[in-house]
Amino acid sequence: MGDEHPLQMNNTSSSRCTFFNTEPDDYRCDVILKVKRATGTFSIVACSFMLFAIWLLRRSNSLAQKMIRSLTVAALFDSVAYVMGESHPEGSLCNFQAWWLTYFDWAALMWVCLITFNLYLNLVREIRTEHYKIPYHVVAWGVPLLMSTLPLMAGYYGPAGAWCWITDNHVGWRFGIWYIPLFSLIILMTCCYSRIICVANERMRSWLGTFNPERERRKISLAEEIRPLKWYPSVYLLVSIFPLINRLHNAAYPEDPVFFLTLLHVLSAPLHGLANALVFGKDTWSQLSITGIKMAIQSRLCDSTTIGEYHATNRLVEQLILVEQTGRFRNNNIHNL
Repeated sequence: MGDEHPLQMNNTSSSRCTFFNTEPDDYRCDVILKVKRATGTFSIVACSFMLFAIWLLRRSNSLAQKMIRSLTVAALFDSVAYVMGESHPEGSLCNFQAWWLTYFDWAALMWVCLITFNLYLNLVREIRTEHYKIPYHVVAWGVPLLMSTLPLMAGYYGPAGAWCWITDNHVGWRFGIWYIPLFSLIILMTCCYSRIICVANERMRSWLGTFNPERERRKISLAEEIRPLKWYPSVYLLVSIFPLINRLHNAAYPEDPVFFLTLLHVLSAPLHGLANALVFGKDTWSQLSITGIKMAIQSRLCDSTTIGEYHATNRLVEQLILVEQTGRFRNNNIHNL
């Protein structure tokens, strides 16, 4: 009885494994599928926690913060595609997974590009972008709809390794729809961030001299805004390089997949959501101390008052008016006596 269960599990594993020419006792499919689900789950948890932190700490006031929130939502739904069950056979469910994966991969990428573009307009071109909110959403959700629907309409989706995507018979579409635009945009973002950092350093050097509170506040705000974003092209490149290498090998040897490359592929591709949470939520995590969480929860759930900015000048004027009124009241009482 003890030997029957492992054999049954291995047979079930081989029946659902369509990306290796396996024997009944091959363990590789189970490893690939478990790693895929684990990394996808890590990303889902990270994105969910970041959305909770954004809500808890009220980090959605500025346009840049709202864009990071939208990016986190896209990354969360992208991670869901990697835990949508096992390796699906060709059919409507497989097409749905492929479309979902392509759409939210593109949505996350577009939000990263738009965050970079927005920072470039604010810092380098000195253009206010608050009124760009609707165009940003149209681009961020519209372009992925086009890029994910084209292969669906052409019938190019199907089993493509550990999940469903564009099949091995349409390699040109794989690179035209995703990999060529992806690495082109990574290069553009790298150049853009290089320009942003150069301009920011020039601004900070020009602000050296006599102490100015407003200037110091702008310097700190600028450094905090750029610090987490400047590393993102490198992070995105790291989580995309192994999928590219594996897809290049699949294109050259479609009938001979390599287990190690496939393992690196499923280990890194689902980590986009986790990478988003770590890079864009770095400053948010630093505020999540035990005391900070308690105060934020109390503010959110228990206190209905509105917290605004404290203006010392206005408070001083109110106190002077109160003193003057008190003095008049006393004088009137003395006069009546």
